[in-house]
Amino acid sequence: MKTIKAAVCHEFGKPLVVEDVRLRAPQSGEVEVALETVAICHSDISYADGAWGGSLPAVYGHEAAGRISAMGDGVTGLAVGDPVVVTLIRACGQCPSCGAGRPTGCETPFDGDHGALSTADGGKLHQAMACGAFATDVVVHHSQVVKIPEGMAMDAAALLACGVVTGVGAVVNAAQLRAGQDVVVIGAGGVGLNAIQGARIAGARRIVAVDMTEDKLADAKAFGATDGVLASQDKPWRAAKQAMGRGADAVLVTVGAARAYDEGPRYIAGGGKVIMVGMPASGAESTYEAANFAAAGQSMVGSKMGDVVIRRDIPWMIDLYGQGRLKLDELISNRWTLDQINDAIADTKTGNARRNVIMLR
Repeated sequence: MKTIKAAVCHEFGKPLVVEDVRLRAPQSGEVEVALETVAICHSDISYADGAWGGSLPAVYGHEAAGRISAMGDGVTGLAVGDPVVVTLIRACGQCPSCGAGRPTGCETPFDGDHGALSTADGGKLHQAMACGAFATDVVVHHSQVVKIPEGMAMDAAALLACGVVTGVGAVVNAAQLRAGQDVVVIGAGGVGLNAIQGARIAGARRIVAVDMTEDKLADAKAFGATDGVLASQDKPWRAAKQAMGRGADAVLVTVGAARAYDEGPRYIAGGGKVIMVGMPASGAESTYEAANFAAAGQSMVGSKMGDVVIRRDIPWMIDLYGQGRLKLDELISNRWTLDQINDAIADTKTGNARRNVIMLR
């Protein structure tokens, strides 16, 4: 058992408290990672605000990178000192979803109330999303980490744990986009920019970004969008269709807003897909005309974490980054310390940041 620093959520909607907590040693199949950086994802903020409920007190954070500092029994292919990306994708390898090659849908639950964390006095501390990376160190299952090249910048590497794989993976895995097809991306935030990158890498003909501000649309074009449409205009899907000359083959909804899901189907062509990426608050509902989907042969596809297999998909993304074909450094808006995490969260909530990163060492 060791003492570490972590940003703890004691009450939904209140500032996180940076304090001493306890981290147990890795058990069989687990690794301990001394984190160097963790990015702030909107999912962390939604949890901390109580949008999805959950157990408290809790440590959030799931988009991290660092070096392995200890290992339990039964871990192969990794060594103490290895630089790694730390993800929330915990896969048992045995359930039907894992057996079908869908580790993001692993059906073996993780009990975060009895994870590796406890309070300074030994009380319950929820290890959120099987990770708890708003901390200087984590203990996670070996399936959650991927080794990265020595010398790769840790702040850039951390983004591969969630935002990048979610956006790029939604295009290549969930939408299964073919070269020459047309794409609409609703929301040009951190995940949306990566969906735009994914569409560019996959060879999309037209990539239309839809967002509320001109600044966001400028960001989208810097990452590969061919066209931008203001969501605030009347019936923005008309402008998007005009830019493409038809409806989209795939519409990626990357924001967690019910209205975006209401409007998403209006952008697609016959046979097209709405890829559901953003996570609205619990209880949020959207309405569709089912007959339209049936008549036009359209579909809605959920995409969790880009349907990635991290040890298959993260390495090729790292290779593209090394070639300059996948932007990671450009996604980072600001760097903060752990003591500044509430300021970093507030900055993220403004919607102006691409990704804020906490530097831990």
